[in-house]
This record gives sequence, C-alpha cells and structure tokens, in this order.
Amino acid sequence: IVEKDRFQTLGDLRKQWTESGVETSRATVYRRVQEMGYRCRIPQVKPLLNQKRRQKRLTWATEKQHWTVAQWSKREMPKCLKSSVKYPQSVMVWGAMSAAVNAASYQEILEHFMLPSAEKLYGDEDFIFQHDLAPAHSAKTTGKWFTDHGITVLNWPANSPDLNPIENLWDIVKRKLRDARPNSLDELKAAIEASWASITPQQCHRLIASMPRRIEAVISAKGFPTKY
Repeated sequence: IVEKDRFQTLGDLRKQWTESGVETSRATVYRRVQEMGYRCRIPQVKPLLNQKRRQKRLTWATEKQHWTVAQWSKREMPKCLKSSVKYPQSVMVWGAMSAAVNAASYQEILEHFMLPSAEKLYGDEDFIFQHDLAPAHSAKTTGKWFTDHGITVLNWPANSPDLNPIENLWDIVKRKLRDARPNSLDELKAAIEASWASITPQQCHRLIASMPRRIEAVISAKGFPTKY
C-alpha cells in the first residue's frame, strides 16, 4: 500500500488493514512502517510545474546566473498578503504593499505608492521592477504604464514563489502576527504595521543576498521546485 501511494497516512493504512480483517493499533502500524524502512513526513506543498514551465524557469535562472547581489538589490518587489481577523472582516496590505486588484486599481497603487517609494530609495538611478504574472500585473494597460514611466520590468517565470525572496519576508510578517491576536480590524492593521516595522534592513539584505543561491538551486533542479 505504501509503495503504491506514498501519501497514505497512518490512519489510512490502519483503516485499510482493518477493512481487510487485520485489527491493529495506530502505534503498531507506525512500527511496521518504520521496520519496512519508511519514515513519516508531511509532504511539502509546491506549485504545479509542467515541463514547459520548468523549462522557462530553467532558462530564466540561467539568464540570471551571473547577476550579483548588488544587481538584485536594485529590484523592487511588491506582493500581496491577505490577513483576516474574523469573517467577514479582513484587511489587505501592500508591502512595497498591495491588494488583490484589477489592472486599473493596480496602476493607481503603482502611481501613488510605488513611484514615491522608488524615488525615495533610488532617486534618479535606474532600477528593475519585479512582479508575478497575476492578471492585473500582466495586463496590456499595466505594461503600457511601465513603458510610459520608463521603468524596466523583470521577466518572470510562472509558478515560481521560490525565486521571490519577498515570499520569505511575508512569512516573517505572518509569524510575528501569530502572537498578536487582534480583536478588531484596527488592531489587525496596527499589528501588521508593527510587524512590518520590526523587520530589519539586515533581514532584507540576507534575503536579497540569497538570490544567487536560489538561481543555482533552480539550475541544479533542472527547473523543478527548490527548498526556497
């Protein structure tokens, strides 16, 4: 059974044994599985990558293989995070931050939040903007907005959160929020702002500095998902 389906749980195995007339405990099932040389693990959830997407990831990583940490530091990385207190109350935040939006509202966010942020960070220097392939991001009108503003957008392979270090930054934010236990929308917003404010420049630098390793990991995995 285990060899045919590695996603069977101990409960599943015990149920099938019981149905076949073998009465046993969960502990016994565990021992027998161990004796067979198997170990119980929680499977990691990874994005679905078909051959075409894996090849695009591999090509993308190969093209960026010799980028330096300094080059990755010139990349602006917004991403969406949705947190909720208690249904139906919820709040969406933007972290360089943005909500799940359509193309028009996304461009408004870029205009009113991203541009001032980029000007403060880079001044007159050029930088490369990165976002994923969400519909609002890949819309023709959004592409035109970037062209009109003279901003270079980094090409991005589909289903590749492991290549985006801001995903790890969101994980830090969410871990900090676990102990906050807000009771209202205002408390949730305050907790998110406090969590974001507590992230140090050193943490951000370490994540950006991981990009060369992420690139090598994708190349080594031939486009398959990596540990990141």
